[in-house]
Amino acid sequence: MKWPTGQSLRQRVVLPVVGVSILLTANVPPLYNFSSNWLHERKINSAEYQREHGFWQVLELPEDRRVNAIHAALLPTGKVLLVAGSGNVRDQFDAGTFRTLLFDPATNATEQVPTPVDVFCAGHAFLPDGNLLVAGGTQRYEVLEEDVERAGGTMVVKNESPNGSPRNFVKGTEFVAPDGRRYTAGHDFVVPPATKTVEEIEPGDTDHDPDHADPDHPAERVTVTASETAIWVDAAGFGDEYIVDRQTQYRLNALVGADAENIYGLADAITMEKQDYQGLADAYEFNPWTERYERVDDMFEKRWYPTLTGLPDGRVLTVSGLDGSGRILDGTQNEIYDPGTKSWTLRPDLKRYFPTYPSLFQTAASDVLFYSGSNAGYGPEEQGRDPGFWDLSDNSFTEVEGLRDTDQLETSMSAWVGPVQQQRIMVVGGGGVGESELSTDRIDIIDLDSPDPRFTPGPDLPENTRYPNLVQLPDDTTLITNGSSDYRGRSDSDNHTARIYHPESNTLAVAADPRVGRNYHAAALLLPDGRVLTVGSDPLFRDAKNSISGEFEQRLELYSPPYLFRGDRPEIGAVPSEVKRGQQITVTSPDADRIDKIRLIRPGAATHMLNNEQRSVAVEFTAGPQGLELKMPRKAGVLLSGPYLLFAVDSDGVPSVGVPVMVS
Repeated sequence: MKWPTGQSLRQRVVLPVVGVSILLTANVPPLYNFSSNWLHERKINSAEYQREHGFWQVLELPEDRRVNAIHAALLPTGKVLLVAGSGNVRDQFDAGTFRTLLFDPATNATEQVPTPVDVFCAGHAFLPDGNLLVAGGTQRYEVLEEDVERAGGTMVVKNESPNGSPRNFVKGTEFVAPDGRRYTAGHDFVVPPATKTVEEIEPGDTDHDPDHADPDHPAERVTVTASETAIWVDAAGFGDEYIVDRQTQYRLNALVGADAENIYGLADAITMEKQDYQGLADAYEFNPWTERYERVDDMFEKRWYPTLTGLPDGRVLTVSGLDGSGRILDGTQNEIYDPGTKSWTLRPDLKRYFPTYPSLFQTAASDVLFYSGSNAGYGPEEQGRDPGFWDLSDNSFTEVEGLRDTDQLETSMSAWVGPVQQQRIMVVGGGGVGESELSTDRIDIIDLDSPDPRFTPGPDLPENTRYPNLVQLPDDTTLITNGSSDYRGRSDSDNHTARIYHPESNTLAVAADPRVGRNYHAAALLLPDGRVLTVGSDPLFRDAKNSISGEFEQRLELYSPPYLFRGDRPEIGAVPSEVKRGQQITVTSPDADRIDKIRLIRPGAATHMLNNEQRSVAVEFTAGPQGLELKMPRKAGVLLSGPYLLFAVDSDGVPSVGVPVMVS
């Protein structure tokens, strides 16, 4: 046997060692990641961690039941309404495919609901009977300037005849210019007759009627005012030759004779510029018990991105939005819905301009709303952005001071802080107008009952945040979750953090990190069992280099707050299905002696960082041998009519399961 030389022996020993070293080096990152992930999962699943920070759980629905949840509302039945409409997918809009999903968080069961029109980017508010009013939506998708093929613009159709009934015209109706160029209506439209007023002239009033001086035979002055209907028109052909740069009158090709003289179109300009989204006038009540949309009267104005705010008398004020031509409404068209008649009333006396989806809150004072400044976009940068009190009794507006980063209110969110009786509102996060890279970590709070109301700083968020979602919890804290530091999650900027705001100490506590990043078109709701549901997210891109187009997030995520890991929950017995303001009721409970607070929480209806439905109302109570004696608040501005969840919260902050109750 021949032994190897020293050199060959070293080679035989060193080469395997080097090979093992290379193998280990190559696998250190995967091994480290596996170990790190395992340790992280072990940590967040520990009882100790969950008691302190809570726990997130991702839920994936069956593929045929996934929707782009643009809107989310907790219904009085305990089910969640997830509304997509066309879901910000142009192909779905063009195909007339509109979707709504009912999700039952108690069983994870789902049911698809027939959706009559594209309610994508509508507004919504609960009514006194528990129905959800859904108004507005999408008549037409935007077309960016580089994609515009046909010139288009706003046509004002006028009718100078006071005779006859309103005239109905269909989409495609032709308008012809004096030079023969043709343009077509982008949607159906109605042209009402002109208005005719008759004024009696006092006998002998020669100043107003110099030709009629007979005191025994009074004269009349007849005034006819042409009606006006604004619509969108597109050129019948392609290219720049259809551009019109001056006001021009157009005849309706479908009319002849006197009709053609009285009814005509006027357009200031028809261009190849960017064409914005256009709104719908359609309105529906979603009935939680039949689980169907029920048609009600159309609004007077078409609206895309409107805000609906419930008033103390049960009616709903509707403001803002893009109209049927893609123009932002100037505030002269605010209107009110009456659920008794299921009809709308224009309120020109309530003239007030707001950017789209403004955050408007009904205060304890019946006629006063508070505008926090939060909004979701469209509108001039310098107009309608300042927060303040809007008094509907005289249409006055009183601005408030102290809010920081006032140039970054777009994509911020606002909510009540603690019970609404304390009249405190918080403004959280936000960014610059449009696709701005600006974002803020601001939390500012205002006491509306202060002698000199002004915003004061709260604790800062851990990072700059656009698109935050705020959820009021039964223990008077607020969950702040979702959001990104840049526009629509650009450059992989989703935050993946959550915090719980504690109003008594004005501090933030760390909540467990959500597993799913969410930015634009995300929403969050409190559920009857005390958990929080988060849905949606519509990022522009999926990678840090912004090279891969984003996909709408269809997974749901459920957050269990720390209070669900702190022992047995208090129990309460039967609660009347309907209570009245000021009424006293008795609720049995085996845990009456440990109850610390009673809260009525109005279910949320959320979209676009807007959820002015949610409010927590403190209920006075005493504990006795029969259980809990509750006394409902009397102020309609505090306890709006409609659906609520009644929670009993013990001295450790642990809530009961919320019991549905209707306030009338």
